Amino acid sequence: MHNTNESKATLASTRSSQPRLGIIGGGQLAKMTALAARELGCDVLVLERSDPSPAAPLANNALVGDWNDPATLLQLAAQVDVVSIENEFLNVDALEVMVQGGHLLYPGTATLRRIQDKFIQKQTLAAAGLSTPRFAMVEQPHDLPRLAREFGWPMVLKTRRNGYDGKGNFTLRSEADIDPGWQALGGGRNALYVEAFCPYVSELAVIITRGRDGATAVYPVVETVQRNHICHVVKAPAEVPALIAGEASRQAQRAIEAIDGVGSFGVEMFLTGAGEVLINELAPRVHNSGHYTIEACECSQFENHVRAVLGWPLGSTAMVAPAAVMINLLGGGGGPGTPHGLERALAIPGAHVHIYGKAMSGAGRKMGHITALGPTVTAAEAVARQAAAAIQFGTKS
Repeated sequence: MHNTNESKATLASTRSSQPRLGIIGGGQLAKMTALAARELGCDVLVLERSDPSPAAPLANNALVGDWNDPATLLQLAAQVDVVSIENEFLNVDALEVMVQGGHLLYPGTATLRRIQDKFIQKQTLAAAGLSTPRFAMVEQPHDLPRLAREFGWPMVLKTRRNGYDGKGNFTLRSEADIDPGWQALGGGRNALYVEAFCPYVSELAVIITRGRDGATAVYPVVETVQRNHICHVVKAPAEVPALIAGEASRQAQRAIEAIDGVGSFGVEMFLTGAGEVLINELAPRVHNSGHYTIEACECSQFENHVRAVLGWPLGSTAMVAPAAVMINLLGGGGGPGTPHGLERALAIPGAHVHIYGKAMSGAGRKMGHITALGPTVTAAEAVARQAAAAIQFGTKS
């Protein structure tokens, strides 16, 4: 590991008296968390595998090294009061070495073990009495016709680990899809499981922040609009009956309690035509569905995450406007990460523009987001869409 700002020897001799937060990962989630932490007077150290990273300019010190190497993690932990994470795709055994060395990590390794493997995640939720789509482990392709007789077609074949934004999913619509799906997901090499297809009418999400003392802050239920398994739009609050919003909030809070989470978590859910709320997935970190909270809530998911992991009181999740809409800015293709049309977007009143500072664009890569507030979701969305349409990243292929 090397330090992009100063030597480790200098770091050791100049440790600040300010609260010190370490973040494993240096992408946009770490960047927005670091910004919130700096506003609270914290020093921030970021560990990323390569340089530069979006979070590095906001960190007091930006470290470059292998985040799955116990020695590297111990070097990070030795310089901070608390370590947190930007993504869940980490080696928990390596993290365990850091914890066993007496360092604080939130969310903890027990939480990550309950959530990293999505089959274990579903088992944990089911054991807590929470509603999920039906699921089953799959060891061989010939297990799937039997499960189809139980679940019905279509079904969704999934990798148990390391899937996101639709990666690691394959929809099986008939027996003809079994072999292609098994091959596409690396069955035999990768552990797989299957879920019954959920005929949802909308996708909901809730950000839950849980403190070290068990105190919980619950953000508004939002509706997320996905295209090609990538979140494009978040509408806050979701335009659903109060009873459904209340049920979604209760299930989300119980889910984070079931995994003993500390910090901000994203809880993604399905709403069926019958009004049933089913938990789809949990993310043990600040989440894309909560970016709107920066402008729209009294205390953002990022600030509350910092408060939670440092053991501070949680802030209010109340919205400061009746409605908000966030739109992700996605890369149109390969090329430099510089936005085109930024000036046009900034000229639109009410548009809050966030550019992540990634060096390179890629097709579908999250490069930034726009948030707008308004008297209604429709009004906020109109402003956000106008600003989002003005900005492009990369070259469309």
